[in-house]
Amino acid sequence: MRIQGTRQGVLRLNLPGIAAYHSFNPSSLADVLPLSLDEGAISNLMRCARKIGEVEGMSRFLPNADMYLMMYVRKEALLSSQIEGTQCTFDDVLDPSDSVACSRDVVDVVNYVSAAELAVSEMGRMPLCMRLLRKVHGELLSGVRGSDKQPGEIRVSQNWIGPAGCSIQDAAFVPPNVEDVHAALADLETFVHRDDVDPFVKAALVHYQFETIHPFLDGNGRLGRLLITLCLMSDHVLSRPIFYPSYQLKLRRSEYYERLTSVRERGDYEGWVSFFCECMAESADDAERSLLSLVNLHAQSERRIREHLSRGVTNGMAFLELLEAHPIVTTAMVRDGIGVSRSTAANLIEEFRRIGILNDAGTNRQRYRVFSYEPYLAILRAGSDPL
Repeated sequence: MRIQGTRQGVLRLNLPGIAAYHSFNPSSLADVLPLSLDEGAISNLMRCARKIGEVEGMSRFLPNADMYLMMYVRKEALLSSQIEGTQCTFDDVLDPSDSVACSRDVVDVVNYVSAAELAVSEMGRMPLCMRLLRKVHGELLSGVRGSDKQPGEIRVSQNWIGPAGCSIQDAAFVPPNVEDVHAALADLETFVHRDDVDPFVKAALVHYQFETIHPFLDGNGRLGRLLITLCLMSDHVLSRPIFYPSYQLKLRRSEYYERLTSVRERGDYEGWVSFFCECMAESADDAERSLLSLVNLHAQSERRIREHLSRGVTNGMAFLELLEAHPIVTTAMVRDGIGVSRSTAANLIEEFRRIGILNDAGTNRQRYRVFSYEPYLAILRAGSDPL
């Protein structure tokens, strides 16, 4: 790695002789402010603030908002994991009981969901800090790939980024050495709680700095993207995880990594902030369209139930609510989920198929038929195909 100037940090020489390598120690974020944002960057920043504000406003007044937001957490978990190569689909995540889909990739995504939910819960009890992030990291890697890499513990050995099997001398990027990590994290935590920095600029810089410090042996990318949402919640821009920040970062993955590298090599914080805000605005715009589509679909499905299930409207509405939480179901799930007999559950499924709400999922399972709320899934699947 070669760097131009010292605005972004310095290279540290580690170890003597043939074992020598350089690690990168980033500058304090306080020292890079104020940024010199050009007209395009300011436009992206303003649009980002406007779009995220619109989605936040919508979420406060939507019926069943918590149900939709639960799906958004799952979508963000999937998108963030796909940036790093996960190959599972949105349907896999929603139907992890399927033995074919119950792979390591799915378990990784399910763990991310648990980690995100833990983070939101813990932020009601403590400020955004490394103690919280260590706890969330422990949940992220609990019992999955990386569980042997000190979950919840700041690394005590050097890590590096590069092609599989490359040596540290040939790595594309070597984060701060162990001696520099704790000071860098303490400085980052102080920056998180500054109240004189635009919250979207702050989220961009905090994400960059966390990824650059790479404080854990595994899971840094996923936790760093979750940190975007947590930063915006900490600054009271968001009340809940109401959009999926990784949507555009995944679609523009190559540029995403190039922009981070450009900060490290050339100190281009302004270019990174502009790119980040553009991506967040686009992600929020997609989340807003998705929310509107989900609300319209709910109303349409309610109308169909009232028009066609005159004697079973109550059970029909309960079934619709179940489908919005679990859009892939079996007869047993419906029976247990709304507290009816198996025959009533089977009849409801057939009625929902007849009126165009439910589809046969077309799986190859021999014993259990699986059904999906296909119009609902179609909205949520957008942009979630593996890379």
